[in-house]
Amino acid sequence: MKVAGKFLRGVGGLAGFVLLAACARQVEPEIRTVRVEVPVQVPCRAPEVAVPAWAADGLRKTDSLEVKVRALLAERRQRVGYERQLAAAVSACK
Repeated sequence: MKVAGKFLRGVGGLAGFVLLAACARQVEPEIRTVRVEVPVQVPCRAPEVAVPAWAADGLRKTDSLEVKVRALLAERRQRVGYERQLAAAVSACK
């Protein structure tokens, strides 16, 4: 038993020494360049859309029904064009 105990202590001491020696060795750190895609906010450079002079703004209460309807139809076309300009400005920023 005594011989076996000495043998195990010797092997255990040797194993501990090997482990400590392995930890003492310094490993050079590996330097790598890694590209990381990060979204960054940028200001929008779209042209400013001017608000048109609406056709129905000049209507009076005394104007005929035909004049009012024509002005409202013209304003509708103006609004459609204005909305298209706004949509183009917004899509330019995407």
